[in-house]
Amino acid sequence: MKLLFTPLGREQFLAALAYIHRDNPVAAKAFRKKAEKVLKRLPTFPHSGRFLPEFPDLPYREIIVAPYRFFYLVTQTGIWVVAVWHSAQLPDEP
Repeated sequence: MKLLFTPLGREQFLAALAYIHRDNPVAAKAFRKKAEKVLKRLPTFPHSGRFLPEFPDLPYREIIVAPYRFFYLVTQTGIWVVAVWHSAQLPDEP
């Protein structure tokens, strides 16, 4: 299975990196490495993330790379990262 980003998911991940980088470039680099390490496990263990506690009936799952939540969907074509939100954000229904 392949890990893919939707345009919105990629935009939000890059925006999170840019936000962290403004205050601390070293922390941004460390966050990116940590996120990549965690996300690289998803093709092997696609169902390892939990269902969204706010919306348990939806097919989306999440992986947390503190302080960000990576929302993803497992499909036949791959694992799609659909959104990346700071954990302080309250999600609307995807």
